[in-house]
Amino acid sequence: MKNLVTIVLAMFLLSSMSYSQTLKATGGVDLMSIDVKLSSGSGSETDLSTDLAFLKSTTANSFDENSNETGFYIGLALSDLTLVGNLEIQPEIRFIGVKDFNQVQTPILLKYNIADKFSAHVGPSFGFLLDAPEGIDSFNVALDFGAAYDFTEKFSLEARYDWGQTNLLENGDSDNYLKLSNFQIGVVYSFGSKK
Repeated sequence: MKNLVTIVLAMFLLSSMSYSQTLKATGGVDLMSIDVKLSSGSGSETDLSTDLAFLKSTTANSFDENSNETGFYIGLALSDLTLVGNLEIQPEIRFIGVKDFNQVQTPILLKYNIADKFSAHVGPSFGFLLDAPEGIDSFNVALDFGAAYDFTEKFSLEARYDWGQTNLLENGDSDNYLKLSNFQIGVVYSFGSKK
């Protein structure tokens, strides 16, 4: 199922390129928030503590922590796919490199051009963890929202919050969960000309 979703998203991105006027390269800093809660009796504590460095050797009956890791992201985005007026669709693909949680994300954003050089965007993001540890699901859904400012026709600055919605613990529940969220800030380079 995960491979099918990846193939469909890749086909969407490739087929969209023929209608796009602007291909963008993105890159910057990724600040990942790792929210973990394990209650006593779940059996998850020992499994995860051996696979994830930030949990180390947890011996307590319960564990509730929000830790942060710094990494990077690089990616490609298609822009200028106008839906109506100032509203565009912007499909992307990104690699996020963060210790223990390297992943490929495929956001599909609605972009609204607020002013000549300023835009806001929101939409779902589908993440695929690479080499997910045992006991961790590899598919993640998030809600992305952020903004971008165009310094020139070619260079922009962007900031985005990627709010993780999926409990990545296999057999997790409201008392036992692992969720990933990201704050990203970076530079965008636009190939081609804007509309």
